[in-house]
Amino acid sequence: MRVEELMRKQADDRHPDLEAALKHLLASGGKRIRPAVVLLTGGMFGGDQELLVTLAAAVELLHTATLVHDDLIDGAFLRRGMATLNSRWSPAATVLTGDFIFARAAKLAACTDSTILMQLFAETLTTIVTGEVTQLFSSRSLVQRADYDRRIYAKTASLFELCTRTAAMLSPVDETVVERARRFGYAIGMAFQLVDDILDFTGQQATLGKPVASDLRQGIFTLPALYYNESYPDDPTMGLILQGESVEESAILRLVEAIRASGAIRRANEQAESYINQALQDLSSFPECVERQSLEELTRFLIHREM
Repeated sequence: MRVEELMRKQADDRHPDLEAALKHLLASGGKRIRPAVVLLTGGMFGGDQELLVTLAAAVELLHTATLVHDDLIDGAFLRRGMATLNSRWSPAATVLTGDFIFARAAKLAACTDSTILMQLFAETLTTIVTGEVTQLFSSRSLVQRADYDRRIYAKTASLFELCTRTAAMLSPVDETVVERARRFGYAIGMAFQLVDDILDFTGQQATLGKPVASDLRQGIFTLPALYYNESYPDDPTMGLILQGESVEESAILRLVEAIRASGAIRRANEQAESYINQALQDLSSFPECVERQSLEELTRFLIHREM
């Protein structure tokens, strides 16, 4: 894949440890959904393939860099079954590697020769970082739906929005189409994170690669927990989590089962399906082609995936 090759080249002729770190990060795989969204969106609109490949690599490197820092902040030692960078290196080396990848992502974005695209790239990174800082310092006070929507937009949807909006900008289409493409990216990004948050409760640790309800354990309230808290505001375990108190594992597991049985998962799924339907509606206004069909299939996959 040309995108993969371009990402790997970003550490060529640099410090050998940086080269090894980037190879390790890219070897961990991932579905490469964001580059696919860039290439399919731009291909649907007749965009320049060279520019789209460059943009796709820039976006995926930006995403990779955020994961490097996230794993360090969270103290995670595994991602997708492979050792994280911070499990092998010092915090200082991990941070600097993330910084290096951010810089290379920005360099690739600049190669599109679009000042507006670069501004959007920088604004998206600002949104992601601001969201992480807000979560880091205020997680237990963010128990309103509006807070949740802002958080998952910052964490995930903003980058999907960047993918579709900038791919359209690099294509011969007008501003009306660019705006519809942005809306499409926003909708699939919101759905993607919602499904992630649902799987955090419905999946198994072996599949997730982390404990079930890992966000709730950290005092981070995702939509299933918010819906449950609305219906059962007097749940004692939920109250302890809100207060930042330690909770025994048996109590956490009982709470997870209560959330699963409460209807909160069903309601969260309905919200994810609503975003998917919104995304498909926006897609239906675009030209019929192989790329649009692939985007429709990808959009439907997001709601049914298991990881």
